[in-house]
Amino acid sequence: MEVEEAIRGRRSVRKYVEKDVPQEDVVKMIDAARWAPSWSNFQCWEFVVVRDRKVREELLECIPKFNPGRKAVETAPVVIAVLGKKGLSGTVGGSYVTEKGDWLMFDTALAVQNLCLQAYSMGYGTLIVGLFDFERASKVLGVPDDYELVVLVTVGSLHKIPNPPERKEVQEIMHLDTFGNRLKV
Repeated sequence: MEVEEAIRGRRSVRKYVEKDVPQEDVVKMIDAARWAPSWSNFQCWEFVVVRDRKVREELLECIPKFNPGRKAVETAPVVIAVLGKKGLSGTVGGSYVTEKGDWLMFDTALAVQNLCLQAYSMGYGTLIVGLFDFERASKVLGVPDDYELVVLVTVGSLHKIPNPPERKEVQEIMHLDTFGNRLKV
């Protein structure tokens, strides 16, 4: 699969076929995630692969009932919790050097995108779930204090590929040299 095809084809999937995801496939997805760029190559990410029904049920209790991602967490055979080690990304010599502070959200997002694109290229669907009680979910997963739980990613075999959502046109989001100077495409 070409990169452009994966980028344009990947969707947020909330419904999965009842079929396991082999561990070697999960390892391949996380291997793709680890190749993402990161601040000073700190690679602050860690991944907790959740397969256990009891753990997933405890995670469900952390997700508001109105969140449409609940169903995906409930039905996906695999949920991957993405963590970032605090105090690494965005630092030089142990001190933050930008106004943005800790870059772990940025670095882990790059890793998550790689993971999702790899999953899609292997025929799996994913959903990035970011609305839940992070403190409670961190306790469920045993996340140490020096790590931050960033997102949950569900992985499973596709029921069907959802239609693509509308996207803004390039000329609506692209500026030349200064903001407001729209580039004509």
